[in-house]
Amino acid sequence: MATPWAPDSWRKKPIRQVPDYADKTALERVEKQLSNYPPLVFAGEARRLREQLNQVADGKAFLLQGGDCAESFAEFHANNIRDTFRVMLQMAVVLTFGAACPIVKVGRMAGQFAKPRSAPTEVIDGVELPSYRGDIINGIDFTKESREPDPERLVRAYNQAAATLNLLRAFAQGGFADLHKVHQWNLEFVSDGAQGLRYNELANRIDEALNFMRACGIEPATVPELRETDFYTSHEALLLWYEQALTRTDSLTGKWYDCSAHMLWIGDRTRDPNEAHVEFMRGIHNPIGMKCGPTTDPDELIRLIDALNPKNEGGRLTLIARMGHDKVADHLPALIRAVEREGKKVVWSCDPMHGNTIKSPSGYKTRPFDRVLAEVKNFFAVHRAEGTYAGGVHFEMTGQDVTECIGGAQAISDETLGDRYHTHCDPRLNAKQSLELAFLIAEALKEERLARQNGDADKVAAAS
Repeated sequence: MATPWAPDSWRKKPIRQVPDYADKTALERVEKQLSNYPPLVFAGEARRLREQLNQVADGKAFLLQGGDCAESFAEFHANNIRDTFRVMLQMAVVLTFGAACPIVKVGRMAGQFAKPRSAPTEVIDGVELPSYRGDIINGIDFTKESREPDPERLVRAYNQAAATLNLLRAFAQGGFADLHKVHQWNLEFVSDGAQGLRYNELANRIDEALNFMRACGIEPATVPELRETDFYTSHEALLLWYEQALTRTDSLTGKWYDCSAHMLWIGDRTRDPNEAHVEFMRGIHNPIGMKCGPTTDPDELIRLIDALNPKNEGGRLTLIARMGHDKVADHLPALIRAVEREGKKVVWSCDPMHGNTIKSPSGYKTRPFDRVLAEVKNFFAVHRAEGTYAGGVHFEMTGQDVTECIGGAQAISDETLGDRYHTHCDPRLNAKQSLELAFLIAEALKEERLARQNGDADKVAAAS
């Protein structure tokens, strides 16, 4: 039998990738303060996302998850939120045409403030200071004062997340997501490029379909799906003091939900089944994700699935593969076979970003766009070979016109990386690259759909 769970039972377990707060009294005061604040999301919303992810697990929908690598206090602006949201809408439209199925939209937004680090400290010019772990923990400036973990940052992160969620809900439900405005989602710096022109062609086809529907008497006022959309938030549940403070009992079901986001995930560095992050996540009833890297052992993966989803419920667990473009074919099949052999119901999603990070000759951390595309292609190819469903993508992107990932239709080079390199942590795809990626995935989904239809037709023919 599973050991009893409580929101604070993680505190009895070993923990990694969290700061050492010098002022424990201040931390306790902030935790108490946050525990009295209103929830950022509601249990009913998280349950609705689980239902939609169950459709993904059944191969009837597709998961699109994307947003900032690490949200920052400095870049907090309504225009940045709006532009990232509308790139997600563009991508969803492209994917809907390719997959001919619903697209579940989940942002890495309104809470993605903390980041795991490869080392607890960094050294510059002989000076050693704590690593930057995200604005919810410390500052990016390389000074002793900035790098000191500050509990008050948790409150500021909560307030920024609340404001971000308020705006996202307004965009999703207040008319911005109306399909009749599909042309307005195209960002100015994207519209004159090859992907922007391709998107406009698609938007014209949508206009034609909407005009036909209007002629048939179908109006947005009577069909909510045409004028609004569901949009969910997610982040890595890394800073467990913050997560516990926002964990509440649902008044309808009596179950515990982490109300900091609709969906939380466990990173590749914190997925030890005997440690704190897995312990916390096993007890909340949100849909959750878990990163799977090239070091993931198939037997340990099954052990983790049993801990995180003991009832084998659809929509509960998303496995996010982040292998690296050249490791997918070597490592992913064994994980898929273990899951299939044990009859586990999961969503398989591809993170093509984290396994493809390099340091450029100019010294910038970057990601070659061709490697990102290659990992996505290889992910789909492996699932096709295994007879399983490639159910989603998980990537780091922004609506800003940044130059952080080399390559793509813009042909960003090492020489131009520094032109608009604004990330606080990892390099992100810009809007043009994100749209280019969406068209690639749409083609893969269309091929998958046609192959499945042909397979069903062959079965019918054989049976007759």
